[in-house]
Amino acid sequence: MYYQALVNKKHRYQEKMFVDRELIVAKDIDEENIEIEKKTYEAYISLKDFVYEEKGYELGLDSAYRSLSYQQEIYERFVSDYGEEYARGVVAPVGASEHHTGLAIDFSIKKNGKFTADNYELMKDVIRYQEIVPYLSLFGFILRYPKGREEITGYPYEPWHIRYVGVELATKLYQENLTLEEYYQSLSGVLVVNKEKGMTSRDVVNLVSQYFYTKKVGHTGTLDPLAEGVLVVPIGKATRISEYLTATYKEYIATFQLGLLTDTLDSTGKVLEKSDVLDDVDMNTVLKSFQKTYLQEVPIYSAVKVGGKKLYEYAREGKMIVLPKKEVTIKEIELMDEENGTFTFRCVVSKGCYIRSLIRDIGESLGTYATMLSLKRTKQGEFSIQQANSLNDIRNGNISIFSIKDALSIYLQISVDEALEKKVRNGVKLENIYEAEGICILLNSKGETLAIYQAENEVLIPLKVLYSAND
Repeated sequence: MYYQALVNKKHRYQEKMFVDRELIVAKDIDEENIEIEKKTYEAYISLKDFVYEEKGYELGLDSAYRSLSYQQEIYERFVSDYGEEYARGVVAPVGASEHHTGLAIDFSIKKNGKFTADNYELMKDVIRYQEIVPYLSLFGFILRYPKGREEITGYPYEPWHIRYVGVELATKLYQENLTLEEYYQSLSGVLVVNKEKGMTSRDVVNLVSQYFYTKKVGHTGTLDPLAEGVLVVPIGKATRISEYLTATYKEYIATFQLGLLTDTLDSTGKVLEKSDVLDDVDMNTVLKSFQKTYLQEVPIYSAVKVGGKKLYEYAREGKMIVLPKKEVTIKEIELMDEENGTFTFRCVVSKGCYIRSLIRDIGESLGTYATMLSLKRTKQGEFSIQQANSLNDIRNGNISIFSIKDALSIYLQISVDEALEKKVRNGVKLENIYEAEGICILLNSKGETLAIYQAENEVLIPLKVLYSAND
């Protein structure tokens, strides 16, 4: 259930995003049964009680969940009551209404002992509706169609139409005076995902792209379907800083079996060779011997290109090819568990290291075979598994996204004044008055990451400008 879903004329309602939605029955202002999403209703009741205590206003539900067919009925009724031109301006087309989600509410404030659902009458009492706006975010609601944002939302000002998005996002939108459309248009940052087994890294990217309404999504460091764990997913402008997010080491926990060799070097492949399990192997000592820098042969089932072609394409065609070797560093490696010829270890390795290949090499050092059974990435650079969002977190909107500034916190960060900001936006070299060394991050007075610079002696040279003079 995705509580932060964007539904409008451009982004139509998608049933698959609400497959686990729980609708409950409530009473509207006419004491008729209506349906509403459960969590939204609970938040509404809390808002209703709070407003009554604070302002003495009694709130009532006018409308909540609407089926596609009911939305069509409403449109036709508005055409009959107000005319087609008015209906087109205020009633969402079928499939473009937030009410399909069950997260949107049209409410009314009781006046002179009664509620009204008439738009003209509601607008006569607009001041009382406006008084409620500061309280909405406390309970996870936003004013969905605010005044002055008609061209952005696609709908006229409706002081009675509120939408549940969760307290965290509602607070952000209220404090920064953003509509839901503006939030997604400006969204940039780094999402750390706990990838599940059986999914490709591309599957995760596609899911994030769908839920955040942008094609500007990438990932830093592929995880095979067999593997799970930390996948760093940059969004928006953060896709331009991928190489700075993965420049450091990665940590894994892996399990392998001795005496087994497959064509993929893991348990998903075709068995090529078997041998007896070795007795009395001092695996801890063996692993420690690999704490070094060495040339590692890339596995044939990988996306590394040779002659303009990915290695796994050669493998699928059954073609023999000389596999390239790359220098890798095993910074840390330690045995965690062993049982019946299977071993689990933790390692910290440099970029480009294949754990499948490392396990193969461990087997060869013992004069036998070794194949990976499972793999979990627990850390990539500064991002750990404890910070990762599960796929359910993403679906439910319970997510934590690193700003570009925070994602690059390992580098020196320099704040510039307005005059220097203009130069940075234009990619101008700067005098190194900050005694910076290596890579540094330049921020404006608002804390926004403007650019990544490289210090070379007395000069700062632009490497990446994220916000240009045209932004």
